[in-house]
Parts: sequence; structure tokens; C-alpha cells
Amino acid sequence: MAWSFSLGRVLGSELRVHVTFFLLLAWVGFAAYSSGGISATINNLIFVLALFACVVAHEFGHALMARRYGIRTPDITLLPIGGLARLERLPEKPVQEVLVALAGPAVNVAIWLVLIVLGARMQPDTLSQIDQPHVALLNRLAYVNLVLALFNLIPAFPMDGGRVFRALLCLKMDRVKATRIAAFGGQMVAVGLGFLGLTTANPVLVLIAVFVFIAAGSESQDVAMRTIARRVMARDAMISSYHALTPEDTLTTAAQAVIHTTQHEFPVLDHNGDLLGFVTRNRLFAALAEESPRSAPATSIMETDIPRVALTIELDTVLDKLHRGAAAIAVCTKAGHMVGYITLENIGEFMVIQGR
Repeated sequence: MAWSFSLGRVLGSELRVHVTFFLLLAWVGFAAYSSGGISATINNLIFVLALFACVVAHEFGHALMARRYGIRTPDITLLPIGGLARLERLPEKPVQEVLVALAGPAVNVAIWLVLIVLGARMQPDTLSQIDQPHVALLNRLAYVNLVLALFNLIPAFPMDGGRVFRALLCLKMDRVKATRIAAFGGQMVAVGLGFLGLTTANPVLVLIAVFVFIAAGSESQDVAMRTIARRVMARDAMISSYHALTPEDTLTTAAQAVIHTTQHEFPVLDHNGDLLGFVTRNRLFAALAEESPRSAPATSIMETDIPRVALTIELDTVLDKLHRGAAAIAVCTKAGHMVGYITLENIGEFMVIQGR
């Protein structure tokens, strides 16, 4: 995910933190310091870090259950509104998806039970004072884990309850239609949460509502796209007519190519026709904005980490590579010569032209 960085690998998955998470820590620290001084700040920051440790445990619940069905989790990203475990693919069977979805809330319930055994007390006024540093840390964490478990079971896709709802719908219909229905239900719940957040002046609820609404629509589109992508190959969607650059071309040459073509990415080929990398329009514009010499070689801003795939690879595999941040995917012959390339934009165009 963009704007995130790695903390290392845990249990086979890369643990990443989004930069906006630190904005949350800064906001919590400032608010606590304004109301209670340095001791309140430290107390609240410890609570937030402990809370997100529980969120990480929740996401690893999904990851470890998915691993039982042979599904890897390349990375888990911490966001201000929770965590995101990225599975390499969806479970094949609806029952498997239900179990993977429920594994996360089950971890929170287990943490809640452990905290109760350790002495946490579920006092009635704790929930309304959850942000107050004078409330015992164990009590606050116990409440939060119980709330996380229950909140995630709301049938609002893409939350865990929504995924269970989608899996149950898959027993009666195909995955694309089931996802569309579950996503629409999730967006309706998001509208309700957003209205509640606005009327009660609760910015957290509004933030969650926006996230759920956008994520539901995005995942619905992604599932539909992947369903089609499994039935076609890279050669069916690749760009095979393109303008290429040479190692001798300059930034001026690349700029002229941007003006005279509709391409956003330009492969750089050596004299044997082998791919060296890609010059993207964004990198070119950034270099020109920094007033780099127009006579500088285009290779100085070239992206070299370009995945290569065979002509007959499924388009679904190409999508995975593009979602990891690649500027383009080179489609190559068995001999390794590039005959075309694929971007997210032209996959979208391919889907539209297919009339799907």
C-alpha cells in the first residue's frame, strides 16, 4: 500500500504501518497533553499502542486461518482506523471464507477473556470514559476488544460480518453478484454510520463510514474484474503497439514522446530490443519540475523493477503484480523478448471494451 513502510516480517507476513497512523498518535498525544499533561499523554499513547497490538492480532487471526487453506498473506498494514490483511486470493469455498472472516473477531474475544482472567472489570461507565486516562488500562482494553469483535460482525462489507454475508450469498449465486449485493448493503450501513457520526459530532464514525463506503465499492469492482481476468491471458489485454525509447534518448526526447502519443509509460529498449526499464510520465514530470537538465538521459529516471510475465499467464496474476505497485508489466516471449506491456489503465479499458 502506498505511503506505508515495513516494520519487518512476523509469522510469514510483512507488517507495514501507514504514515497516517503517526498522525493519529500525534493527535492523541496532543489532545491528552492539553487536558491532562505529560502523564495523561503517556497513558493514552500506551493505550493506543496496546489497542493496535490487538488489531494486529485480529489481522493475524485472518492470516493464520487463511494459511490453513493454502492462502498466503503477503502483508498486513496498520491504518488509523484499524488493520488490513491482504490475502493473495480469496478462499475457494464459502465455508472457508466464513471461517477466515470469523477468525479475526474470535481473536478479540480470546483477548477479552484473557484480560478478564487477569482482572479487567466491565464496569458500566467504562465505555463512556474509554478515552480517559484515569480508567484502568486493562478495563479499557477489555471493552475495546469486545467492541472490536461485535463491531466487525456488522454485516457491512468489507468488514468481517459483511464477508460472512457474502459467503452465505455465494451458496445461492455466483461470487460477483454476491459481492455486489454485500457491497451495496455495506454502503447503506456506511451511510447510516456517517449520518450518526454527523448528528452526534463523532468524527471517528464519519471516518469509518467513508472508509467502508469506498472500500465496499472498490472490492466489488475488484472481484468483478478478477472474475473476468481468470478467463483471459496476458496476450489478450497487452499493449502491443507502442513508442519505445532508447538508452541514448534524453528527457527532452521523452517529453516529446509524451506530447505526441497517448502513452503514460515508455519502455526503454537496448539495441537488441531487450527491456531495460520504463520511463513513466509521472517521473518525467517530477524531474522536469525539479529543473533537471533536459539533456540528461531518460535512463536516469527509469524504473528498472519491472515484472515480466509470459504471454499465456492469466490476467489475474498480472493484476496481483500491478496492485503491488509496479508501473507496468512486461509481456515476454519464451526467449525473454518483450512483445507488449500491461497497465492497470489498459486492463480497465479492456474490461469496458469486452462489455463486461
